[in-house]
Amino acid sequence: QVQLVESGGGWVQAGGSLRLSCAASGSIFSTNAMGWYRQAPGKQRELVATITSGGSTTYADSAKVRFTISRNNAKNTVYLQMNSLKPEDTAVYYCYARLTTRDYYDMDYWGKGTLVTVSS
Repeated sequence: QVQLVESGGGWVQAGGSLRLSCAASGSIFSTNAMGWYRQAPGKQRELVATITSGGSTTYADSAKVRFTISRNNAKNTVYLQMNSLKPEDTAVYYCYARLTTRDYYDMDYWGKGTLVTVSS
């Protein structure tokens, strides 16, 4: 059993910052790619940023300058530092991880989501 638990969401005024965290726990042999997706009301879930175990990153165009993804492999944790937040960043942010379990299966896991609300 593997769980991803997000934290750090909340309410912030436009221009402010938030830091999201996501910790993976359970029957994990190794964590491979980890990342963040978001889903705004009435819209499809979209990629925000991903990071490999080696530290290579990918960002959505909307996140490239303002957001920074990082991870702590020893803690199986991924972070998303979000600066200069805009009202259009309002969404539920979901943590994602591709893991190898202790049974040596490669599986995709999702967190339950954390709400980020940016007011104008």
